[in-house]
Amino acid sequence: MTYRREEHVLIPESDLEGMSVDTLAVRAGQIRTGQLEHSDAIFPTSSFVYGSAAQAAARFGGEEPGNIYSRFTNPTVQAFEARIAAMEGGERAVATSSGMAAILATCMALLKAGDHVICSRGVFGTTNVLFQKYLAKFGVETTFVGLTDMEQWRRAVRPETRMIFIETPSNPLCEVADMGALAELSRANDAFFVVDNCFCTPVLQRPFEHGADIIIHSATKYLDGQGRCVGGVVVGPNNLMEEVYGFLRSAGPTMSPFNAWVFLKGLETLPIRMRAHCDNALELAKWLEGQGAVDRVFYAGLPDHPQHGLAKRQQSGFGGVLSFTVKGGREQAWAFIDATRMISITANLGDVKTTITHPATTTHGRLSPEDKEQAGITENLVRISVGIEAVEDLKTDLQRGFEALENYRQGTV
Repeated sequence: MTYRREEHVLIPESDLEGMSVDTLAVRAGQIRTGQLEHSDAIFPTSSFVYGSAAQAAARFGGEEPGNIYSRFTNPTVQAFEARIAAMEGGERAVATSSGMAAILATCMALLKAGDHVICSRGVFGTTNVLFQKYLAKFGVETTFVGLTDMEQWRRAVRPETRMIFIETPSNPLCEVADMGALAELSRANDAFFVVDNCFCTPVLQRPFEHGADIIIHSATKYLDGQGRCVGGVVVGPNNLMEEVYGFLRSAGPTMSPFNAWVFLKGLETLPIRMRAHCDNALELAKWLEGQGAVDRVFYAGLPDHPQHGLAKRQQSGFGGVLSFTVKGGREQAWAFIDATRMISITANLGDVKTTITHPATTTHGRLSPEDKEQAGITENLVRISVGIEAVEDLKTDLQRGFEALENYRQGTV
C-alpha cells in the first residue's frame, strides 16, 4: 500500500501571540508534517535528500532554507528550539548535546584569547572547571566572585571583560543574584550577561526581563523532568545565536532528534511540575528548619533567607532545590544520606523523583579545597532536589537520616 501526504487538508498555523508560558509549553514550535499528526513528530535521520544537485548546492550554500544534515539541522531539534525560545521570550535557541556543551558553545562562539570572564562562585562545579582549567588554555581568563556581593563584581571588571556569567539561584546554596544590577554592570562595560536558568526554568524566572543577553539551560534537569536524556540549550538574540549555531555546525556538540523529542514531551508538563516541586520544597525546607540536627537550611523561600525579598521580586516560585548542613562533618552527612530508603542517592536534579547528594564529593568534588571553602561547599552540606512525591513520605524517609545521626551522637553505631 502506498501512503501519500494529506495535502488536500489545510490546517491553519497556530496563532500563539500573547499566550502564556503554560500554553507555549504545550503548543509552541510544533512542526506538523503532511501526515497531519497531532503529537510532535520525531525525525531520526542523519541526512536529507534533495530534488536535484542544484538544490543540494543551494542548501549547502545557504541560498535556500531547509535541512542539510542532522548535526546542525533537524526538524525535531528545531521544534524543541522554537518552543524553549518562545517560553523564554527569546528570538532564537540553539540546542546542544548537554548543559555543559551549551556553556562551551556560548564561550567558544563569543569569546577569544585575551578576553576576561567574571563568574559567580556559586555555579555547578564542572562549570568552574570548564572556565578555570580548559578555557584558560585558550587564553580566556576567569575571575570568580561572590554571587551577591556587587562590590566584588565591580572590582573584578577589567577593560577586557567580555562576559558576566551566573547561575541564579545558585547551586547548591540557593543564593539569588540581583540580575538587574548585573545587567547594568554588563552594559556599562560592553560585556555579555549570561544567566544559567536551570534551577527556575522559564516557568519561574524570566532573565531576559531583567536584562540578560543569553540564557542557558541544562535540559537534562527540569526541562526533561524525568531523568531520561542529556541535553542543553542556549537562548538569545538572532545575531548572537547565529555565532553559537556556527560553532555547533563546525564542532558538532549536537542534540539528537530522540532527545529533542523527549524534551518536547517534558516541556508539555513543565509548568505543573514546577509548581509541585515548589510546594514540596517549601514545606520540606520549613520542616528541616525544625530539626535539631540541622544547623542551617538554604532555600530562598524561607523568610530568613538573605535574598528572600529579591527572589520574590525576580521569581514566581522558589524552585525545587534546597540544601542544609547537619551537625558534624562528612561522616555525619554520609550517614544521613545512606540512611534514606526511598530518596535516590544521585547527583542529578530536576527529576520528579527526589534525589539527595553530598556536593563536596560529587557535584563540586573536582574543586580545590580552597575553591570549595570560598563557595561555601562544606563537608556537612547535603543537597536535595525535591520531587513530586507525597511530601509526608519524603519526611518519613528523611527522618531515617535524623535517626542515624542520633545513633552517631549516642555512640550506638
